[in-house]
Amino acid sequence: MVLDILEYPDSRLRKVASPVAAVTADVRKLVADLAETMYSAPGVGLAATQVNVHKRVLVIDVSEARNELRVFINPEIVAAEGEAECEEGCLSVPGYYDKVIRAAKITVRAQNEHAEVFELSTDGMLAVCIQHEMDHLIGKVFVDYLSPLKRARLRARLRKKQRLAG
Repeated sequence: MVLDILEYPDSRLRKVASPVAAVTADVRKLVADLAETMYSAPGVGLAATQVNVHKRVLVIDVSEARNELRVFINPEIVAAEGEAECEEGCLSVPGYYDKVIRAAKITVRAQNEHAEVFELSTDGMLAVCIQHEMDHLIGKVFVDYLSPLKRARLRARLRKKQRLAG
């Protein structure tokens, strides 16, 4: 089922997600709904927080063919090194892109939808995407990395967009 994606500056995007105690049928349904929502948006990553479900679950697919879904339940970064600047966008901040500095290479430990624990070391787009989506789980949006002036301009632009749509 395609879920509604919260848009910045919705205060529900600031809520910290709770760990998943067990990978149940409900969690697997959430994973399927997140994937369907992400693909239809279309995006390359989606955290449960973005659809107002405050559990530590995210999905990512950075493949060209959009056929390599990766599921991260209770993800944690266990190693990070280097620095990389990358232009990011976000389904919760539609139409806005800006540069963010993140770790260049990370190792993440998580569970998949079968409750299997895995570790993944990666860099490039996948590393950026994992860090971006994990930020959502702690109530952080990529625009938080921007200067106060850029954030103020963005908020003004979004308020204007809401007025025109309203």
